[in-house]
Formats: sequence, structure tokens, C-alpha cells
Amino acid sequence: MRVEATSLPGVLVVKVDVHGDERGFFMETWNARDFAAAGIDATFVQDNFSRSTRHTLRGLHYQVEHAQGKLVRVFEGEVFDVAVDVRRSSPTFGRWVGHVLSADNREALWVPPGFAHGFLALSDSVGLAYKCTDYYAPEDERVIRWDDPDLGIDWPLPKGAEPILSSRDAAAASLRDAETFS
Repeated sequence: MRVEATSLPGVLVVKVDVHGDERGFFMETWNARDFAAAGIDATFVQDNFSRSTRHTLRGLHYQVEHAQGKLVRVFEGEVFDVAVDVRRSSPTFGRWVGHVLSADNREALWVPPGFAHGFLALSDSVGLAYKCTDYYAPEDERVIRWDDPDLGIDWPLPKGAEPILSSRDAAAASLRDAETFS
């Protein structure tokens, strides 16, 4: 396993070893000992799976009281995965990093607590799974606008295309108006 830092401290790209032959392949997607040695010392309590169609944009989601670290991986298709630092005391507050995750590259993104998370489906069908360090608490979830001009996220949408959003994501607050971490 190899771990690469991103431009945001704590957000990491995880590349695991893949063993393949004519039958297919095998890869270990989680090993607490190896991940801890690589700097991801997390206890996961919930696994989630989502299916999305091309141009679906989910996010930017986070929980304030029950902050979740997320280990995100794509098993079908391809996404542009984004993490945004929403810790007001952080020197990187409001900065974002994006990374393409796909079934082909088999990489994962570690999004630590204190970051908002979202993704854009780049393929016709996406199967995305993520492990969480705290339970989903709907009353605690916050959402930031995907197109907040203060963030300036460069989503790879084709010119003139609009993302497919949930009603909650479409009505999200801007970062400056959102409840965030201190």
C-alpha cells in the first residue's frame, strides 16, 4: 500500500496493491494495522454504498457534532471526488482538493473529520462505497453549495451541462453562511 499526500494536510490518496491474473484480481481494501502505519488510524462504524448516473453531484456534505472521517472508493465507473476544509481555525479553511477515483485506478481518498465531501459522477453509472468513522446523524448533517464562488471548485462538467442535484443539495448554504467547525 502507498499513501500520497494531497495539497490539503490530512486528505490522502490511498493506493493498495492489486494482485491479478487471468481470473481477475484481488485487493485488500482495509487493513487497520497497515492503514494506521500509513497515518490513517481510524475506527469505522458504518459502510455506505451509493449508485449514481452521469453528472449526478452529491455534496458537499459533513456533520458538525458527529464529524465523520470517510474512506471513499469507487467500484464501478468514475467520479471526481472533492474534500473541502471546513475548520475555521485551519490555515487551509475553505480550500479544496479534487481527485479522480475509478474502478480502473482502484484508488481511495481519505477525507478526515473536519472536511466536507462531495463527488461528481463522470461515467454513465457509478458505484461508490465509503467507510465512516461516526454514524450518520441526519439532524447534524450540513451541506455547502457545490458551486459556491468562494470555493471555486473546478467541477469537470462539460460546457453547458448542469449537475443532477438532490433538493437538499440544490438549496445548500454558501460556506460563509454555513455552520462549520471552529
